[in-house]
Amino acid sequence: MTSSLPTVSPLRQRMIDDMRMRQLSPKTQANYLRIVREFSRYLGRSPDTATVEDLRTYQLHLVDHGTSPISLNAAITGLKFFFETTLHEPELMARMQPVRVPRTLPVVLSPDEVRRLIAATGNLKHQTALSVAYGTGLRVSEVVALKVTDIDSQRMTLRVEQGKGRKDRYAMLSPVLLERLRVWWRVARAQGKMPDGGWLFPGLDPVDPLTPRQLNRAIRAAAEAAQIDKRVSMHTLRHSFATHLLEQKVDIRVIQVLLGHKKLETTALYAQVATDLLREVTSPLERLAAN
Repeated sequence: MTSSLPTVSPLRQRMIDDMRMRQLSPKTQANYLRIVREFSRYLGRSPDTATVEDLRTYQLHLVDHGTSPISLNAAITGLKFFFETTLHEPELMARMQPVRVPRTLPVVLSPDEVRRLIAATGNLKHQTALSVAYGTGLRVSEVVALKVTDIDSQRMTLRVEQGKGRKDRYAMLSPVLLERLRVWWRVARAQGKMPDGGWLFPGLDPVDPLTPRQLNRAIRAAAEAAQIDKRVSMHTLRHSFATHLLEQKVDIRVIQVLLGHKKLETTALYAQVATDLLREVTSPLERLAAN
């Protein structure tokens, strides 16, 4: 008995080839294909038959169904690639406009809350991974992608290979974090969970790394155990890292490099949540009271 593989339409294959030619990441490719598939389902026919009005009414459909600004802009980006790059019909996107994304301040933990959070983490692997996230400011995707060979104890750095934007960079490695990594390495090696040159934080099968979802589940459980009422995720540790450095008077340009931010304005957002800096400012009302 022979099994037949599902056929890929010429149009879908062309889009896949266009994305491969531009070396888009696998995640981006999957997202773009999903976006076009959802539009085609809404349209009820092949997406290459869409008109300007079809795309306009689709955006209204997404808005009316409560699609967030970030998801809406992502849909527009995916459709723009399809119509401009694959179909060579950029004029079809004329009535589809991205929307402004409201800027919200990040949740930041106090140093004591971070200490309690890490201490309340269920096991040594997760505890060490959270220490890396807070001690270096790495994104969760960058933490789980670390390998043992990325640790440079001579230069006291962690190599981040192909982080966001497909860029390599180095993160800081403090003596305290290095010692925690060594403890984790010895335990994992003794348990046979860390092969030579393998992932720094392997999953249940050491061939695969721990996933971002697993770490986010672990940090939420730790926040509950530590009785922290704030909405906590792995990215909260990155926000806390940047904010605490700013409160320690570290130059904002240095923080920008450590975070891997392309624009200084992105890093400058942390000045709005650095409460220690706010407390150092004297209100003009105080001067009136002193006179």
